[in-house]
Amino acid sequence: MAGMARPDTDSARSVTDPYTLHNDVSLAVHNTLRVRARARQLAELKDASRLPELLDKLDAPPLVLGQGSNVLFTGDVAGAILVMGTRGVQVEETGDGACVTVAAGESWDGFVRWSLAQGFAGLENLTLIPGTVGAAPIQNIGAYGVEIAEFVERVEVWDVRERRAMILDKAACAFSYRDSLFKREPDRYIVIAVRFLLPRVQPLRLEYAGVRQELARMNVAEPTPRSVAEAVRALRRRKLPDPAVIGNAGSFFKNPLVPAAQAAELKRAYPDMMQWPAPDEQVKLSAGWLIEACGFKGMREGDAGISERHALVLVNYGHASGEQLWALAKSVIHGVQSRFDVTLEPEPRIIS
Repeated sequence: MAGMARPDTDSARSVTDPYTLHNDVSLAVHNTLRVRARARQLAELKDASRLPELLDKLDAPPLVLGQGSNVLFTGDVAGAILVMGTRGVQVEETGDGACVTVAAGESWDGFVRWSLAQGFAGLENLTLIPGTVGAAPIQNIGAYGVEIAEFVERVEVWDVRERRAMILDKAACAFSYRDSLFKREPDRYIVIAVRFLLPRVQPLRLEYAGVRQELARMNVAEPTPRSVAEAVRALRRRKLPDPAVIGNAGSFFKNPLVPAAQAAELKRAYPDMMQWPAPDEQVKLSAGWLIEACGFKGMREGDAGISERHALVLVNYGHASGEQLWALAKSVIHGVQSRFDVTLEPEPRIIS
């Protein structure tokens, strides 16, 4: 698969063109919401060993982007943007699986597809999530009952504050629901590579709504990781708009966590409200259900809107500015808070 060759196959490209640096660059093609912000500087790194050298050439510590699928620019960026363009995969076989180290710039979905083709299991529910491997641990991406944290062994980073490379094990990454150390200290660490522990055999996660039904539609009686991935891709394509067709950043709001007592009270008032058990005597609510119940699904203000296909998705119909998109998102947050006394939080990082 393109981009999934071992690192030594990319060495010639890295030596001849380790990085590029440009001034006054449009960010429209560097964020999936297609916001037309600009950056004073934009660098693309292709050789991770040259990162310290590149950082010395930037005017300020950079904002790191993968494919820009988890950011909303509400204005121009006065500082620098760093796009991770590194590539490569290293595989160390173990008795029942492998340790797989993946460069930050690799496509996340490309890596998932590659892992399945190699006979690994575990990542099938995370297929078709946009973005890069380096961005995945920052958000602790998850879908259909699986989170990336389950398979991360360690993350290789550059500590901007201490100006040194570090290796952080899973515990040090402090993963939680759509959160991590990297998200809580957003400008300190630059992810260089992620090392995964991938099994050959893993119990399939089929309990999330829609997965078993999709497998039944596919006439799959004995699911495999590949068939589950195919089912998840079909579900995502049906529910979520394609960023290549209309600007969006996928699910814009986190599913909120509330105390069990509050969840029970809400369930009595709204029996069809979707809820799931969560750790620490909390309950996870469906942000999509809350937003749709408030009447926001399909809402449009100019070119800023909430998708007609999924209430979690904020969309740019053409020329919406970041400010306009954020204003609509804040209207949704206020509406849900007013009706249900539940606070929604955005998944993307808001860059102002």
